[in-house]
Amino acid sequence: MKAILFLIATQTFSSKIYASVPPAIADTSKKLFLADNTLKQRLVLKEANVVFPDIISGHEAQSIDYIERFADSKRSYLLNTFTKAKNYFPKAKAVLSKYNVPEEYAILMALESGFNGNAVSPAGAVGYWQFMSGVAREYGLKVTSKKIEKKTIIKKGKKIIVSKKRPGIDERKNFTKSTIAAARYLQDRMRNLNNDWLLVAASYNWGIGNVWEAMKRTGLESPGFWDIKKYLPAETKAYVMNFITLNVIAKNYEHFKNNDLSFRTILADSPVDANNISVPSVVLMD
Repeated sequence: MKAILFLIATQTFSSKIYASVPPAIADTSKKLFLADNTLKQRLVLKEANVVFPDIISGHEAQSIDYIERFADSKRSYLLNTFTKAKNYFPKAKAVLSKYNVPEEYAILMALESGFNGNAVSPAGAVGYWQFMSGVAREYGLKVTSKKIEKKTIIKKGKKIIVSKKRPGIDERKNFTKSTIAAARYLQDRMRNLNNDWLLVAASYNWGIGNVWEAMKRTGLESPGFWDIKKYLPAETKAYVMNFITLNVIAKNYEHFKNNDLSFRTILADSPVDANNISVPSVVLMD
């Protein structure tokens, strides 16, 4: 309660107060104050209802601003993504669970390819999980080039060379096989990175060698994502923050879809007489 009183005393704005306290620990009852020997209280105008997944446990405050801005500015993208996800996430999560990989990593498929098995990146990564050919082969996927077979035939007494194209095989485009490969790959990265989910997400984008180097630069014995964040390129920072955001939206999707997801508890700006309480008509402005 002392923390909340301090927050209210220091974060008063012209038209509203954001109580930036995770809902699990926020006191959303009416806040009591004693001023001029008269009992007064602040009213809760809107109560936070967001539920955070384990991937950001303890770091909600470091993520909330980004998540809220993304949810507001990319609403159409998020609705479209999770509509498509209905056809892919249940199957992907089932595969991940067989390899003891947290289901939250299914979000990587949305970030990597947008569920497009034929997606090809400028760097040459292919498929649902955007594997480079070398890594794909390492994790059991067949990736072969197109072949041109030449055969000599005799026609009307003359030798003729006939060419026939054989299509290549690329199992990166196969949903089930590529998802199994992704689960095995993520399982290895979790072992390499002390089961830190966000470091694993960073390594999926930037490469594990680069993440290891960033970890060394911190000088810490067991640094996490938030410790190495300042050493990451902008693309990887955004990638991990998007990974966090999509997982938060997934956890709260019904509220988000119904447009009633609240990230912060909003308190009335002015104290109200405790003996004559009525909720004021308030227009909240940014």
